[in-house]
Amino acid sequence: MKNYLLYFFLLIFISININAQLSKTILPNDAKFIGSATKSATYTSIQLGKVVPVSADLTWRPLLINRCITHHSKLPDEQLKAIKEAKLSLKINSSLKTDGAENSSANSAYTPVVGRNFAGNTNTGSTPLDNSIAISNNDNIVSVCNTSIEFYNSSGTRTFTNSIETFFNDVSISNVCDPVVIYDGGADKFIFFAQECSGNSSNTNLLVCFSVSNDPNAGWWRYKLTGDPASTNTWFDYPKMAVSNNELYITGNSFSNSGTFQEALLYQIEKNNGYTGGTFNWQYWRNISGAPFTLLPVSSGQQANYGPGIYLVATSSSGDNSFKFYDLTNDMSAADEALNGYNISTTSYSPASDAQQLGTSILLDNGDCRALSGFYLNGYIHFVFHSDLGSGYNGINYNRFDLSTQTNTSTLFGQNGFDYSYPAVASFSSSATDKSVMIGFGRSGPSIYPEVRVVSCDAGFNWGPSTLVKSGNGYSALLGGSVERWGDYTGISRKHNATQPTVWMNGMFGTGVNNWDTWIGEITATGSSATGVNDLKNNTNIQVSPNPIYNEFKTEFDLTEKLNISIRIIDAQGKIVKELYNGIAQSGKNTFLFNKANLEAGSYILSITSNNQTIKNEQIIISN
Repeated sequence: MKNYLLYFFLLIFISININAQLSKTILPNDAKFIGSATKSATYTSIQLGKVVPVSADLTWRPLLINRCITHHSKLPDEQLKAIKEAKLSLKINSSLKTDGAENSSANSAYTPVVGRNFAGNTNTGSTPLDNSIAISNNDNIVSVCNTSIEFYNSSGTRTFTNSIETFFNDVSISNVCDPVVIYDGGADKFIFFAQECSGNSSNTNLLVCFSVSNDPNAGWWRYKLTGDPASTNTWFDYPKMAVSNNELYITGNSFSNSGTFQEALLYQIEKNNGYTGGTFNWQYWRNISGAPFTLLPVSSGQQANYGPGIYLVATSSSGDNSFKFYDLTNDMSAADEALNGYNISTTSYSPASDAQQLGTSILLDNGDCRALSGFYLNGYIHFVFHSDLGSGYNGINYNRFDLSTQTNTSTLFGQNGFDYSYPAVASFSSSATDKSVMIGFGRSGPSIYPEVRVVSCDAGFNWGPSTLVKSGNGYSALLGGSVERWGDYTGISRKHNATQPTVWMNGMFGTGVNNWDTWIGEITATGSSATGVNDLKNNTNIQVSPNPIYNEFKTEFDLTEKLNISIRIIDAQGKIVKELYNGIAQSGKNTFLFNKANLEAGSYILSITSNNQTIKNEQIIISN
């Protein structure tokens, strides 16, 4: 009996610790307070139904998408363009070409090692891909990019694929983009977000899905919130997402219908009812002190969540020698919560020029200096963005902000001759007191195609050498202009229950047909507590490179209105080989792609019809 009681109390103790809320940091009295924000009334949102994922054919992988719109900078386009052109001239005329070495340290504790890695979400005809990834404790992976969502196990087996519009299943929604996925370690479940990218206040919505369990194939509860909550004729863009113990936070930028930035918004949502499919309360914050552009909320860097409330940071898109720090002081159920802003000094930073690519004069858009990724752990906020490393080249700007002293330490990583862009950061330690991080990013330059890489920075701010995750096979020229979109983010997710520090990441690389594809990789490291190269070779349970290769066929067509269409493969005898798609296509430019490796050698027609009227017939020739 005593043994049973001991076991019972042990289970209670473990349960309490799994769900324990980590405390926030007490801020100093001399913090540079700049003001607060306006809190809205409380609203309710009901679930719109349960999504039981029905995958598209995993062999053919047919996907129909609608071309997305682009993001906006706070700077007027001409002003940002002038800054970048001046930096580009400096870059081209600089005597500091490729200097042969990154600014890594011989004292670094870690060198990243790529473990299992494989092809992820395929090119969807949109740019940029806006990659995001999350992995659960039981090895389920959710990988998203603009317009598509896919599930995998950690061996690289794809268990689900479909467009985001099909996944969300709402005929009133169109032009979905900017997906974000996170794994909530405290709840052991996923949250998936996408937004309606109409660019108009009459059709702006936030789409939020909560997984039923830690298995993404088991189902999701779906919700929809307005992107213009204050009814100011604005639309929502550039989302960020984080969780505390009890709440979900979504931030974004609000734009007028003419495309002018208005203000940043913060949505505060009671999350726990979302996981059960119940009605949840939410509110939003506006008129935020310091007029931030792109608020970055930060979740806990390890499994247990913190709270109440959440921390946020906001850098200046055009560069500065300071950034804004925000403390949402409590959960919305407390009724006394406030969103307090503070000004924090840091090392000066500024935007770099756009990036070069091998084999073309087309540049890659390096965006600006907005904060991209971060987390909170043990009194520190770790966050990253990219900024001018010197001579116009982009470098990774990694920041470690001590909340108790309100002081920030930043360090740059990169190499002249290359642009290191769109970083994402995750905790890379088994202890909350170890400040080591792993950072995934994209790299390009006049001597290389766009590629995916990863680098570590240990607790002592020692950078390791970066490691190649996926090399580029060609330059990107999807838009056909002088500047190609890149980023806007790289995905990264810590594997909380791994036996040694482990993260998973996804990012975009240039393909041999001059567009983008996604690559997914598991990252460990050499070092005292990490898996080394020899360990990977000797472990028969690890597939180092499943690397499935998909021979994609892509075609584009324009519609003047939304139509119900059918897309079929027809052989030379007029027989229907496969109906690949039957459903709604949006007005505007549409891209359809599928894996043509399933076809035997011969000649075929890809036929797109609507109401027995032919929209497009395109010949496909498959040779041995």
